[in-house]
Amino acid sequence: MKLLYNVEDRPPMGAAILLALQHMLAAMGAIIAVPLVVGSAIGLPTDQMVILVNAALMVSGVVTIIQCKGVGPVGIRLPVVMGTSFTFVAISISIGMDSGISGVFGASLIGSLVMIIGSRFMPQIRKLFPPVVSGTVVVLIGLTILPVSVDWFAGGFVGQENYGQINNLMLGLLVLVVVIVLSQLGKGLISAAAIVIGMMVGYIVAIFMGVVDFTPVKEAKFFSLPELLPFGLSFTVSGVIGMSIAYLVTIMESTGDFLALSDATHTKLTGKKLSKGILCDGVGSALASVFGATPFSSFSQNVGIVSITGVASRHVVAVTGVIMLIAGMFPKLGGIVVTIPSPVLGGAGLVMFAMIISAGIGILSRINFTKRNMLIIAVGVASGMAVTVRPEILTYMPDSMRVILGSGITTGSLVALGLNIVLGINRADEAESANEKREALKEQIKECEECEKALAEEEAVQSREQQI
Repeated sequence: MKLLYNVEDRPPMGAAILLALQHMLAAMGAIIAVPLVVGSAIGLPTDQMVILVNAALMVSGVVTIIQCKGVGPVGIRLPVVMGTSFTFVAISISIGMDSGISGVFGASLIGSLVMIIGSRFMPQIRKLFPPVVSGTVVVLIGLTILPVSVDWFAGGFVGQENYGQINNLMLGLLVLVVVIVLSQLGKGLISAAAIVIGMMVGYIVAIFMGVVDFTPVKEAKFFSLPELLPFGLSFTVSGVIGMSIAYLVTIMESTGDFLALSDATHTKLTGKKLSKGILCDGVGSALASVFGATPFSSFSQNVGIVSITGVASRHVVAVTGVIMLIAGMFPKLGGIVVTIPSPVLGGAGLVMFAMIISAGIGILSRINFTKRNMLIIAVGVASGMAVTVRPEILTYMPDSMRVILGSGITTGSLVALGLNIVLGINRADEAESANEKREALKEQIKECEECEKALAEEEAVQSREQQI
């Protein structure tokens, strides 16, 4: 799609803040959710949970700024929102139950070296992602996180009492319709800010419906500063190994996010640029461990925002980082975001996540649809979705394999990568498919010429009418 703002563009500050706000609203829930889930599972008291949440917000802001702006060799310099990753939830709880919260941060700090060292090999890894593989990975990113937005839309999680209630569905539908209408019919800033405007409309309606609970705002502190090593550090061999495996998984997932983002922003993702992005992931996770936050990764949902709004400015997302940093220092601001009802998030999330699938299809449209390529796409997507919709299939796998294969993105990516290496290219099939694409392209060009002719005639008629 045509971009409203390119990667290096700097919108006016007022517009930048509004556009940055929708990135923050999309990411805030996930950033807060990870420390809450880990802390509650380990049994941390409320005051320590607050430390985890504040640290997650502040470090998310700092790392997002670094990823967008770049500091020397660190930072991909694309509009990437960084935050606490769900990939590390299971292993963090496991380590925390055995070694306490200090063991989680000790393992996180040492494990981050996997990403820091691994970033040096990204130019070689980038060569393993031709369009047939990268397109499959991007489609999987959208498909695997789409159920999250569906649960939000329905009002929570399957099994909850209010899940799927009509008022939840209607609220989510309202946001969805507003986002679609504004993004399609709106002009300029209105179209670019469709998501945040849609969420604001939904939030106001939710207040009148009486479903917004302002308790988190009332209970939050007014001001808070980060602490250095608030829980200390401790180290266990098993914890470091488990966390290192999770970091390997995150390298694969972040690579997929960066591939999707490069397509959405119309920029070329070189191996060197990919290295800078993965290095920022590793350095950011190390920084998070020191300040009391769980490891970081890029956020897929924000790729969807870039796709639907056409705002690819990295400077806008850097402003998002500043807002998150401020929200971490002023917890009441974060408390306001926490009060946003799930259906409001779901209405916007449904569009954002689905747009990632569209971006993947766009990448795949560039390849020749030979039997080989269709097999890679089909088996890659099927493998990733298999462990996503039926995670029980991994029940009897060793723990290390469950950590790796538990991510549908990682499983599908590994399968697609493997098939791309193993399956040979049939030149005859490639030539036949290319000829078919050439013929289809001729038809599209003919249709475009007819559209241009009709448009010119319509403009001529309007011009004559104005003269009369």
